Amino acid sequence: MTTVKSKVTIKGTKEGLVFFMDDTCSFDELLADMREKIEHSHQQILSGPLIRVSIKLGKRYCSPEQQEQLTQIIRTKGNLVIHTIESDLITREEAMAERLKTHFSIQVNTVRSGQVLEFDGDLLLLGDVNPGGTVRSTGSIYVLGHLRGYAHAGISGDSQVIIAAAVMSPTQLRIADVISKPGEEWTNNSGGTEFAYLENEIMLVAKMNYLSRIRPELGEKKREG
Repeated sequence: MTTVKSKVTIKGTKEGLVFFMDDTCSFDELLADMREKIEHSHQQILSGPLIRVSIKLGKRYCSPEQQEQLTQIIRTKGNLVIHTIESDLITREEAMAERLKTHFSIQVNTVRSGQVLEFDGDLLLLGDVNPGGTVRSTGSIYVLGHLRGYAHAGISGDSQVIIAAAVMSPTQLRIADVISKPGEEWTNNSGGTEFAYLENEIMLVAKMNYLSRIRPELGEKKREG
């Protein structure tokens, strides 16, 4: 006999009810099981005095519209009041708050061919990165010099970091897991500090004066620091 795993598990606590959502099934399956639970199960609990409900999404991302679909089903029982909706996934704002806690290092030297400079946090390098040299960091990388080697920012998976350089002509850039090789915008450098960033998992390059529009939180970080 095959046992079908429940998509929604309801548990009672002294504060009310907790709805645990399976984060591996499809959203449609989740909605269907939620309706089944609300309509046919726990009738002795889902009636009577007002009860606070907490929804635990696990590692599932639900858009505001999807969250509203879930809460509408629960609200069909007039005594259930939505208290919280929680997810184990961190938001962009939470990721930025964590980054505010990281270190910021200033290094003064030239990274020569065969050398590797690696740091935990944001890195400001006052010097050049020569061809064959490597700079790696869990945070953003700022090169106040000529970046001609290899740079990898967000080595722990942070896709919101940037790689900036006074002169951008790298051998290769990498942000999180996205790799980009030099394009025409680097080989035909028009001067001025530039930075590379990710947008929809594609690496783009822009002039530094666009940083406040593209990554405004980085400017807030520096002011707070």
